Amino acid sequence: MRTSYLLLFTLCLVLCDMASGNTFLTGFGRRSDHYNCVKGGGQCLYSACPINTKVQGTCYRGKAKCCK
Repeated sequence: MRTSYLLLFTLCLVLCDMASGNTFLTGFGRRSDHYNCVKGGGQCLYSACPINTKVQGTCYRGKAKCCK
């Protein structure tokens, strides 16, 4: 009985971690593309980049553009 509760608790922790947008790889030194964009002075946009900026990469796993 304790084992099933432990497994359920572990599953809940994993699902909560995935829902926050982080995965196991981000904790081991690989940062998300959104983090890298903002850290480098960029801005994540779903629409086209403003006139005075250009696309430097992607954000949100390729769903948005990183504009600098």
